[in-house]
Amino acid sequence: MVLLIVLVSFAVILVTGASIGVGLGLASAAGLFFGEHMPPLLVIVQRMFTSVDSFSFMAVPFFMLAGAFMSDGGVTKRIVDFSMSLVGSLSGGLALVVSVAGMFFAALSGSSAATTAAIGASMIDEMERRGYPRAFAAAVVAAGGTVGIIIPPSITMVVYGSIANVSVADLFMAGFAPGILMGITMCIVSWFISKKNGYSGEGSFSIIKVAKSFKECFWALMMPVIILGGIYLGLFTPTEAAAVAAVYGAFVGLFIYKELKWKDLPKTLLNAAYNTTMIMFVVGAANLFGWILTNAHVPHMLAEFFASVTDNKFVFLMMINVLLLIIGTLVNASAAVVILTPILLPVAVGMGIDPMFFGVLMVVNLAIGCVTPPVGLDLFVVSSITGISVDKVTAKILPYLAMFIVDLLVLTYFPSIITFVPEMMH
Repeated sequence: MVLLIVLVSFAVILVTGASIGVGLGLASAAGLFFGEHMPPLLVIVQRMFTSVDSFSFMAVPFFMLAGAFMSDGGVTKRIVDFSMSLVGSLSGGLALVVSVAGMFFAALSGSSAATTAAIGASMIDEMERRGYPRAFAAAVVAAGGTVGIIIPPSITMVVYGSIANVSVADLFMAGFAPGILMGITMCIVSWFISKKNGYSGEGSFSIIKVAKSFKECFWALMMPVIILGGIYLGLFTPTEAAAVAAVYGAFVGLFIYKELKWKDLPKTLLNAAYNTTMIMFVVGAANLFGWILTNAHVPHMLAEFFASVTDNKFVFLMMINVLLLIIGTLVNASAAVVILTPILLPVAVGMGIDPMFFGVLMVVNLAIGCVTPPVGLDLFVVSSITGISVDKVTAKILPYLAMFIVDLLVLTYFPSIITFVPEMMH
């Protein structure tokens, strides 16, 4: 009964246009209020607070702050210039630049929406001026943002690691190969589309240009090196690494690139606080939602269902992929991780699946959901930047979406692609 009330309430609230966090919170409250054994409604506040009252979750505001400092400090332009020196001379050079720059910026932001917004703000108008259709440019940028939650440091992986009790450092290392794979396949799709439509490259390749732009971009590219190097050398925990990244981002923006002004700090801090608050509210509401589903014995029912269907872990993973792809189109990635991890992870572990591998596969699925209608977050970000309707962007993004599905299948059937780097580091 409670399960039915919660799910129906959540669906109805979303139809009204409410945010994911509000929908999860109100649906959970409805389940508690109309349930057969109603606990005190104070439980709502307690569950939401305790779910984010964690040392690991302190990494979220610091990574958000680090990304904000780097974005406002002139890093985006330098990353784009470096990417241009690498691939700009190829057919569809600017489209390839978007994908490469997206991978670099993902290593700074930890967020798909932030990656999409940063690259889109500087590249969409430029692509249109160089003869690319605006809808195609928007689609390329949206696709490029997907790796924002896969390539470390990933806020969604921090959330999964905290919920699943899996090493965030291992998750970060495991995210490199899938993120790079998706970035490379994006470049391949862009190259073929550009060849077909006659989108030419920009200038000629030059080692001198690469060296010069790398020198300009060096301090920005050092941030992920400092984060991951410090973690694996035992200098600091992932949470402490996030704080170091925030200080480093402020230092680079203020004193090296000098494009982050002291007068801009209050606005940058406020934006980072606003974005952190949204994420934490969603995580808290999702934890409450997941707790209610757990008390309604949903994990047990799912375990019995999967056991009755198959005992083959690859078949199980394919079923999970389908489920997550659908969920990812409707629910924020961090919220989906909080809700589904306690439900799906025990089943996966029972089938002999590595929790680290399963977590990265979840994040890849949910990243694809960021560019899948009806609620693909990156689609709405580029739509707001360009003024182009989501359906027109969706039509142009379909080739990238198809390639992402291929990438997902490859990662599912060759798990060593994900686990190789962490195993090598150990």
